[in-house]
Amino acid sequence: MIWFSLAFGSALLSAAAAVTQKKILFRLEALDFSVLLSLVTLLLTLPLFVFIDYGTVSLAALAVLLAKTLLGALAFLCVMLAIKNLEISGALPMMVLTPGLVALTAFLILGEALSGTELGGVLLLIVGTYVLEMRPGASLLAPFTVFTTSRKHHYIIAALLLFTATAVADRYLLTEMQLRPLPMLAFQNLFLALYFMLFAMVRRHTLQPVRAELRAQLRAQLPWVLLVAACTLGYRFAHIEAVSLAPVALVLSVKRLSVFFAAMFGGHLFREKYLPRKAVAIVVLLIGATLVVGL
Repeated sequence: MIWFSLAFGSALLSAAAAVTQKKILFRLEALDFSVLLSLVTLLLTLPLFVFIDYGTVSLAALAVLLAKTLLGALAFLCVMLAIKNLEISGALPMMVLTPGLVALTAFLILGEALSGTELGGVLLLIVGTYVLEMRPGASLLAPFTVFTTSRKHHYIIAALLLFTATAVADRYLLTEMQLRPLPMLAFQNLFLALYFMLFAMVRRHTLQPVRAELRAQLRAQLPWVLLVAACTLGYRFAHIEAVSLAPVALVLSVKRLSVFFAAMFGGHLFREKYLPRKAVAIVVLLIGATLVVGL
């Protein structure tokens, strides 16, 4: 199955990107890294604009993509902040909660019923989250209260909400608006670079300091940033292609394997604690997410 190969490849590249991002974020601020990565990724993307059939790209689709990319940029920044401030083996697995969040939101706000399988998946997500956040000597409620008391975990909650919206927007653009994967990837990377530059300008109130800092950071981190940019370009394209061939829930179920790969390899590389327990928690989370989407 072509879609499976693309989704699995996207998972491997996404895991490689995440581990490398954690390494870079030891030295760079999350926003600075996001600006730098978006610019290098755009540079690698520029040749793709030559191969785009612009007759198939509507202004309406670009407008939707522009709005969707803003949410994606904010989500990416939240993930970078979470990875920088938390252990990668603890932060990344939380991204698996998106299907459960969507199901619970639909149940509470829209009144949509939860099937027995979906309810079981939600319960497994809760159990997995609890096991993942357990700490020796902490109270029994600590794995849940940490999401309200820890600002670092607020980044995860924000990313979950934003990724929920972008996942739906991806499918809408590819199916309803007939935007092809190649122009979607190219313009998305262009919009991401513009947004992150705008974020940096708003934070510093001027562009000149950004240019000076980026030049210094680029010289020091160029090999690693190029690796992340190449992996990012690869996993985004593979993901978009897979979504164009199969239901987004099906693709995401395979793509989520990147969480396990990145958490285990990154956790071992950075000598993080409680990896065996976290591995069990991640497996429970992945099973729960799979049940929620009905696969």
